[in-house]
Amino acid sequence: MQANLFTNVILPLALAIIMLGMGLSLQLEDFKRVTKYPKAVAIGSVTQIIILPIIGFLIAKFVPMQPQIAVGLVILALCPGGPSSNMVTYLANGDVALSVTLTVVSSIITIFTIPVFANLALQHFLGQTAAIALPVGSTMLQIFLITIVPIALGMYIKRIFPETALRLEKATNRLAIAFLALIILLILIREWSRLPNFIVQVGLGVVILNILAILSGWLVSKLFQLNIPQQICIAIEVGIQNGTLAIAITAGLIKNEDMAIPAAIYGLFMYLTGLAAIYYGRKLSTTNSLTKNLIGKA
Repeated sequence: MQANLFTNVILPLALAIIMLGMGLSLQLEDFKRVTKYPKAVAIGSVTQIIILPIIGFLIAKFVPMQPQIAVGLVILALCPGGPSSNMVTYLANGDVALSVTLTVVSSIITIFTIPVFANLALQHFLGQTAAIALPVGSTMLQIFLITIVPIALGMYIKRIFPETALRLEKATNRLAIAFLALIILLILIREWSRLPNFIVQVGLGVVILNILAILSGWLVSKLFQLNIPQQICIAIEVGIQNGTLAIAITAGLIKNEDMAIPAAIYGLFMYLTGLAAIYYGRKLSTTNSLTKNLIGKA
């Protein structure tokens, strides 16, 4: 597998397929939810776009790891929620409409935030010795082309050919999962000899980031008294990161596969906590429903 094929074709294609699949499930009315749920959208967006990167930076700063790994961890924390968060939210009995809205909103906003703060991370952890830089303009354009354009195309197909969109949505979801698995597998194969060392260096940081991401989403939404389905949604949305985008930025745009290791390991670990979130979310929503029924009968 040539590096150019991996970084220039497979990575952007995988992300585009995921975004296309999301677009096939959306319509213009979905964006009106931003005004329908202003409080929940604002809380979820702030937690995802501001609080999570701060957590990621502090972990990268104080947990011992190589500078390249630290940058990769920060870039991962800068990324929006992954499309898988919508599926996990649904299985956990969370607010799916809010999940879709937060994913779209964070995907749009991070087009502007990722290049700026990724550059700051590069400067902070690699300093003047860094031979790489992330061009803000071209990076924003590339992220726009491989995220927003496929979403818009999917929405257009859904509007004009709704039955075709329904069939394509199922196919693209399967392909997206397969591509993500392939990307992680290729990176693991290529880095197999160094993987134990990477796990030692970044494993603790990844676990802490994922757990704190989920906890911060849940605690902040609980603090502002959002309902149970919204709490479940925001916790999952903040905890399930777009690992494919992080890999595309680090291995594809920056051309540093060491930086992609945190995203690859996070992509494996977040599904374990996702299963836990599904179990807890179902249990919590069931308890909440029983409580409401008892109160109603009383």
